[in-house]
Amino acid sequence: MAPQWAELDPELDAIFHDDEPDGPELPRKKVPTGDVYEAARAGDVERLRFWLELGVNVNARDAWDSVALYYACLAGHLDAALMLLECGAICSENTFDGDRCHYAALNLRVRKLLKAFEARPPPLAPLPRSLRELFLKSSANLSYLEGSSTEDDSTVPRIKTSRLEAVEDESDGLGPDVTFSVAGRVMKAHRAILAARSPYFKRKFETDWRNRKQFRFESRKLTFSALFSLLHYFYTDRLDVAVDDMEDLVRVCKVCQCLLLKKALEKEIAHQKFANYKSLRGVDDSQKRFILQGSSLSWEEQLPAALRRLFRLCLANSSKEGVLRPENGSEDAGNLSRNSVQDENGYMAEEMKQERRTTSLEASSVGDEKLEFEEDHADVIILVDGQKFRCHRFILASRSEYFQARFARMSETQKACCTSRHGGFGVLPVLEEHDLTANAFEKLLEYIYTDYVEDIDPDEAEEMFDAASRYLLFPLKRAVVDVLLPQLETTPPAELCRWLLLADMYGVTKLREHCLDAMALNFELFASTPEFRQMLKALPPPSGDSELRTTAPSAPGEEGQGGNQGNLLDDLREKWLAIEGEELDKRDESARYFDGRLAQLVEMAVAEEEEFSTTEVASENKREP
Repeated sequence: MAPQWAELDPELDAIFHDDEPDGPELPRKKVPTGDVYEAARAGDVERLRFWLELGVNVNARDAWDSVALYYACLAGHLDAALMLLECGAICSENTFDGDRCHYAALNLRVRKLLKAFEARPPPLAPLPRSLRELFLKSSANLSYLEGSSTEDDSTVPRIKTSRLEAVEDESDGLGPDVTFSVAGRVMKAHRAILAARSPYFKRKFETDWRNRKQFRFESRKLTFSALFSLLHYFYTDRLDVAVDDMEDLVRVCKVCQCLLLKKALEKEIAHQKFANYKSLRGVDDSQKRFILQGSSLSWEEQLPAALRRLFRLCLANSSKEGVLRPENGSEDAGNLSRNSVQDENGYMAEEMKQERRTTSLEASSVGDEKLEFEEDHADVIILVDGQKFRCHRFILASRSEYFQARFARMSETQKACCTSRHGGFGVLPVLEEHDLTANAFEKLLEYIYTDYVEDIDPDEAEEMFDAASRYLLFPLKRAVVDVLLPQLETTPPAELCRWLLLADMYGVTKLREHCLDAMALNFELFASTPEFRQMLKALPPPSGDSELRTTAPSAPGEEGQGGNQGNLLDDLREKWLAIEGEELDKRDESARYFDGRLAQLVEMAVAEEEEFSTTEVASENKREP
């Protein structure tokens, strides 16, 4: 997704327009074939913008262990440095990359710019941002992250004194369901997230830790801060760890089988040994940090990929459960009903657990068939158009205010037995959603779990736009359009008129801009189609003179949520004038021509409609005896 360029706030504007001398600056040059490092070093902001819009990792290092921001600061290119910082480049002091940028800055303005961004963490995508808020809803996690934890054992919450707190966190069914204690300190998490991100946790939750919710680790080799940094990384896809804790974290990653993260940490540790920090600043090692973005690792190790695997597993289990559930009144149904008794901790009865283990061993097929018998830790079933979807309440509620309110009102009467002979998933609450097809809801869940949709049928787009508004997931509209736009490149003008009306109705800004751009560039081609003329007839006319307008043209790239966009024909007029006015240098004359042409096309549309009505009446008269 292309970055959204932010306007300068007053603090940054003062940096660009203060009275400080600029100092020396390398001459700018164009690098039409250069990479992001060459563009930053040359100050070629257009080339730099090209790479950033492609999604390049701004914190990646080149062969000389330097990031793009370092080169921009070294050369004193203020606008290039600002562009990199807006896209999440790390500039915090007490980090290796941040210290290099601060000390390599060519002039005072660049140093002030780095200081302005120093307290701003790299921006998180919507999915990790939502999960981070969920992770920090636990008071134990939040208190440690804010630095309120203490080394005094008498004041640190322990497992034995934290049962009430655990009940409070889990009262709505959305809080953490596992609690860890390391050296007396407590942290909490969701087993579904841990199992999705670590093969070690996945195996443990399916075997030794199946019936447990609280875990105490006594090993002196395991530090609380290292494990907390890893769990925080699982939720946010951003690792922020003290340099002192990196070696401990490497051991934790080895146990948790996070091998690529372990390799990145080992490389950084080797680099730290040769980094002369103490000669740069007299700061003790405990204050030095290492920050790693998940995008630096392979796609399979990132948060969206992990949750996508979890989502696919839930779909497979839902399909298996729906197929294998016996009919009511059958002998198997009676057996399942007897076996689905829960114990006092809310887990399956021993008979059902034993049946599940036996059935899992019998699943000897290879490939995706094995996934159908794996534990997915789902805690709710949503019924849509007769199809079951196993989901996780905490993920849905953290991503959508609609689901958050729906789960808060969920009552005990909505619980139903949803066990299956092969799955053995126990009793889960059931919610039913109406006025939505199963395919559209599956795409909705795909976005909730992964922040994107992999593919979309154009015939499903309107239903997806409606679902995005209904479930308060407005960014879903843009995710659908990102997949849809390549399919619309060869769309005929008549069809594009329908897409424009659809985009305007649902406030899909990117699709609206695409259609308007196509119409402005090929105005006469569209004018020759009856669909375009009929569309003009149905739309409010343009207001013409900007002083008489009641609605201003929409700003390009501005996200809308429907109902707050400008007049369609006003926007089309502005885009057409931007093209024709530059060529003719006669904007007023071009504007009068455009308004006259629109009026002519509307008259043609009215005449065509009257002619069509006359033809229909004549045909009806001929058919009468």
